[in-house]
Amino acid sequence: MHGSGWHAYVRSGDEKPQKVTRELLLRVLAYARPYWGHLAGMLAAILVSTGLSLAAPLIFRNLIDRVLPSKDLNGLLIFALALLLIPVLSGAVGVIQRRLNAAVGEGVIYDLRVSLFSKLQHMSLRFFTNTKIGELMSRLNNDVVGAQNAISNTITGILTNLIQAAAILAVMLTLQWQLTIVSVLILPLFILAARQLGERLRDIARRAMEANALMNAHMNETLNIGGALLVKLFGRTREEENRFRQRAGSVRNLGVERALVGSAFFVIIGLVSAVGTALVYGLGGYFVIQGAFTVGTIVAFGSYLGQLYGALQGLASAPVDFSTSMVSFERVFEVIDLPLDIAEKKEALVLNEVRGDLEFENVSFNYSLDESKLLSEVKRYGKMEDVKTVLSGGKQTTDSGQQTTDRGDSGPSSIVGGLNNGDNGDGEAESSIPEGTLSQAREVALSGISFRAAPGNLIALVGPSGAGKTTTTYLIPRLYDPTSGAIRLDGHDLREVTLDSLARQIGMVTQENYLFHDTIRTNLTYAKPEATQAEIELAARAANIHEFVNGLPEGYDTVVGERGYRLSGGEKQRIALARVILKDPRILVLDEATSSLDSESEALIQEALKRVMAGRTSIVIAHRLSTILAADLILVMDKGKIVERGTHAELLALDGLYAQLYETQFKRERV
Repeated sequence: MHGSGWHAYVRSGDEKPQKVTRELLLRVLAYARPYWGHLAGMLAAILVSTGLSLAAPLIFRNLIDRVLPSKDLNGLLIFALALLLIPVLSGAVGVIQRRLNAAVGEGVIYDLRVSLFSKLQHMSLRFFTNTKIGELMSRLNNDVVGAQNAISNTITGILTNLIQAAAILAVMLTLQWQLTIVSVLILPLFILAARQLGERLRDIARRAMEANALMNAHMNETLNIGGALLVKLFGRTREEENRFRQRAGSVRNLGVERALVGSAFFVIIGLVSAVGTALVYGLGGYFVIQGAFTVGTIVAFGSYLGQLYGALQGLASAPVDFSTSMVSFERVFEVIDLPLDIAEKKEALVLNEVRGDLEFENVSFNYSLDESKLLSEVKRYGKMEDVKTVLSGGKQTTDSGQQTTDRGDSGPSSIVGGLNNGDNGDGEAESSIPEGTLSQAREVALSGISFRAAPGNLIALVGPSGAGKTTTTYLIPRLYDPTSGAIRLDGHDLREVTLDSLARQIGMVTQENYLFHDTIRTNLTYAKPEATQAEIELAARAANIHEFVNGLPEGYDTVVGERGYRLSGGEKQRIALARVILKDPRILVLDEATSSLDSESEALIQEALKRVMAGRTSIVIAHRLSTILAADLILVMDKGKIVERGTHAELLALDGLYAQLYETQFKRERV
């Protein structure tokens, strides 16, 4: 009876109750609209259940006051059967109500999750590079469940308690209005006890969740393969065991404290209930002695009293419970209402046949953030993503609480690639920057980029690390849109064509390639789900990976592991190449970095690249002299600008930045 009130106070966290606006409430009800039939059935079930709960005390009164004194056996049999029938009917009604409640709750979860996931699928790369994955998962799981709870539990609970309290009060007033008033006067003691101990329980619960989050974060950091390897290499096993002991001990101690305070809470609530019950039975006994009413009336009144206190306590905590549940809806709606950074026009053109004529016209771009297109930070007690420093346990953040984003070309590559590996955004190590080259740090990532790639041409991008090469390639599939200028494919501005048809025409292979934790076959057919086995093998042969895959015990059904962890870098890159070959795009965008690969893998990939690029318009971030020599046009980038362009011989004759890069990066390949 009292557990629900305690739970509501703890669940409210340290957030102040939010103001529930009419607009928010109407929007919430809109999600319940498809389930009005179920909700009407639930209301009917609540009314029937309430009526049944009111019947039992009246039966006891009649048994005590009439049937037993008159020794009416027929009446006794009827009332006994009625007492048996009531719980049977109540149970049946409860099952029906639970079925309807679950249909509404799970339906709302489904609708919200689909809406959220669909919205996130259309968000730009900029959104994901500035949003914690933990926050997105919390919106899709915690907040959606909280929103479902608002409809199927909180609103239903308020309605149930309201109907029960009104019905019970009406019956009690008809029985004895003086005792009814005495019963209600005890309610302030309930509220006071609940608030006082509820505050303390809430604080303990919050600290317990924080301690649990720190313990879980420590396990997550040290038990994954990378963390476990680091612990073993540095011989820190004993220190990590001691650290875990301390954190698990904090969780244990807070759990004991919470149990003790919770027990005290229920004892005090029980005592307050006992005061009300004692007053009712004391005054009721006096009225019986005076002949004002019967013993059966007191018994019925006492039974109603317990039901009334439970309903009133639920209503006392309802405002906090309801407004807290509404916060989950607000967080879900925040995602759904986010404006799209990369929007598709209503009358966008569908690209079917593409020649591959790609043109950049005075394109500029910067990574400046529009905060209105990002999610707000939410403090979530007990979540690992809120643990700022896992080993030291600190919680300090920057003044703004946000990650700084002042960067040139470093933004996308480390996020999309998954691992930074010490590069500055173009996949090149710091050592590749010629001596004397100035820092690439700047506010504007790209400025005034103009070039044309004719159908079937190979355009090579070279330049110091962080010069803007990766950013340039990310604009082609519209992972970002230019801040100014235009990019055209066959004369069509990319912003004028549909995103799906553009994606079908462009194939992209990054330096660090992502593979799903699935089979090689599934990873390959992600590019073309309907591909036949013959097509899969043909693409794999072109990428020089078929012989390797065929030699595996399970062949193409081999599971590659998390992020392809079971494969080497060269094997992953060749699978990524095979995936693009299977897609058969007209435009190919490649970061052909092979610096981290062994010579055999590098040779296989270089051979595969020649096959992949044949007959396609290719934009390649070049790391090999062979690619540069084969290029129709070389673009030399520095600080977000094209500073030189031409063929290999023409650029060497200029004796500029390209000549420096050639001396430091490429000339050794001649040896």
